[in-house]
Amino acid sequence: MRYSPVLQELIDALRCLPGVGPKSAQRMAFQLLERNRTGALTLSSALSTAVESIQHCSVCRMFTEQDVCEICQDATRDDSLLCIVEGPADVLAVEQSTHYQGRYFVLMGHLSPIDGVGPDELGLDVLEKRIDAGGVQELILATNSTVEGEATAHFLAELARARGVSVSRIAHGVPVGGELEYVDGGTLAHAFNGRQVI
Repeated sequence: MRYSPVLQELIDALRCLPGVGPKSAQRMAFQLLERNRTGALTLSSALSTAVESIQHCSVCRMFTEQDVCEICQDATRDDSLLCIVEGPADVLAVEQSTHYQGRYFVLMGHLSPIDGVGPDELGLDVLEKRIDAGGVQELILATNSTVEGEATAHFLAELARARGVSVSRIAHGVPVGGELEYVDGGTLAHAFNGRQVI
């Protein structure tokens, strides 16, 4: 059976979301049309507004409706610390889980030559200008602990060192409440390599 062209277009559009396959997209479409048309209209309106109004902060590249985001406008934050993250969700994770009061730079991805993502796509020209402007004393690399994240961190470390800025990398290791027997080998190796004197 073939769906009507408009229904098929809705199903196909829902598949743009990560982890949503054909069956999940079909279930979502049917749910919205059968049981929650008001929710569908709210979702449609919110998506339209977000796409039209949200842009990248001109300083840190975080999502914002303004030219400069609230974090970059906050005069109480420490300009000497600059935390580099892969995406906007990482900024929220750091803000909600730590007492970090420095600044951010959002890469919007990681280096991945296979996918055609190089320094230009990550806005590293903007980052270099920010560091060259002075004031940044430490770059905190908070990229993901993946092959691409590690390669990106290494690239950024070299960029910072060439400019005389100290570099640190967030620790990776055993999670709080974790048991060693269930931790994967790579994580355990990071934990041992990053051990500290107490």
